[in-house]
Amino acid sequence: MTQFRDRGVVLRTIRLGEADRIVTLMTEQHGKVRAVAKGVRRTTSKFGSRLEPLSHVALLGWQGRGDLDTINQVEVLDTFRAVREDLDRVAAGLSMLEVVDQVSQERLANPRLYAMLVGAVGALAEHHSPMVAPAFFLKVLALEGSAPVLDECVSCGEEDDVLLVAFDPVEGGVLCRSCRRGRPISADALLLLRRTLGGGLAGVLSESRTPATDEVGALATEAVEAHLDRRLRSVRVSQVS
Repeated sequence: MTQFRDRGVVLRTIRLGEADRIVTLMTEQHGKVRAVAKGVRRTTSKFGSRLEPLSHVALLGWQGRGDLDTINQVEVLDTFRAVREDLDRVAAGLSMLEVVDQVSQERLANPRLYAMLVGAVGALAEHHSPMVAPAFFLKVLALEGSAPVLDECVSCGEEDDVLLVAFDPVEGGVLCRSCRRGRPISADALLLLRRTLGGGLAGVLSESRTPATDEVGALATEAVEAHLDRRLRSVRVSQVS
């Protein structure tokens, strides 16, 4: 076995036996890692509480021959306490973890995705912006090469903004009146989508909640779900509750 050091964000955990957990992390240098943390569910464990979803940690572990590694030491870099203490922020944070869990590949380094996740959760901790999770979803789509087409009708190429009136996540972008399907999109929401993907992210994250941010939140969620070909459980649960 090979020893490794890395930094990562805990994506999820599941129980293993009576005292252990399997921890899934998005790491900086090793991509998605699944590792056994032995004895962390015992009350005497020194780092059990450090390996909870949303925690940003530095870890020392051993790379196993199979699918599971082993975690030996953990140091907390950030718990993002402000996120954990707010139910709405928790829901947004968990939805981002779920997306990363789905798009990342085990033991395949993706430092850009790791940095995006750390930055997004950090932004969520600093300011409860309604655009953090939607912007993250859209940026992940862009990183995956699947950013929605926003400057012309994805079906016929119509470029007149007045005629761009719908958004279809399956088609992959906006549609004109002649090709319309999917859901309607307002001019304000289209502008906000373009700002998000066009270099205006800082301004986007300072937006207060408006009908346009709610609309973009729904559109971004549908777009990333279409890309993943599955519903985001954390988003749907939060909507029900």
